Amino acid sequence: MSRLRHGTNRAVLLGVGAVLLVSGAALASTTGLVRDRLPAQWPRLPAGRTWLDGEALGHWRDQGWWPALVIAALSVGVLLFLWWGWAQVRPERLRELPLGQPGVTLSGPALAAAMAERAESVDGVARAQVTLLGRPRRLRARVTLVLAADGRPEAVLRDLARRAVAEVRAAAAPRSVEVDARLTVRQHKARRLR
Repeated sequence: MSRLRHGTNRAVLLGVGAVLLVSGAALASTTGLVRDRLPAQWPRLPAGRTWLDGEALGHWRDQGWWPALVIAALSVGVLLFLWWGWAQVRPERLRELPLGQPGVTLSGPALAAAMAERAESVDGVARAQVTLLGRPRRLRARVTLVLAADGRPEAVLRDLARRAVAEVRAAAAPRSVEVDARLTVRQHKARRLR
């Protein structure tokens, strides 16, 4: 997780937590049980407080624009919350992999391209695409292989594990590398018979 995302997460959680804490404390101070135990100098809401009196409520009912505005604002808030949640759980592409010495890194896309090139050299593979996901301590490689017409899946997977996967695990050692391999078959155009 990047530092910016990590800092943004903490700031959002701190802000939401502060709003909920202040709101909960304010609402709790209206009950007699909590109100009697609070120090006298602390601010509190009156026990019989009415949030909207009849006149103010009638004024709001006369305005036709505010329900649509409230619904739109709540919808935008829910969409932003869903987007933020999705951004937290989606796997992040690996940009660079730190190696043993400080300042020495290996580019994630370069490692993925090398693994794809090595996977394409396996017999029976027509095309390969590799995406590296995860964090530098725990990597995940998503490998999509398009098999040639004569490619056998068992042999391709065995050769892939022996060549490309073994080399990536050796390059990333001592980190663990999980590999998700997806096999598809090259589509052939149907021949027409006359």
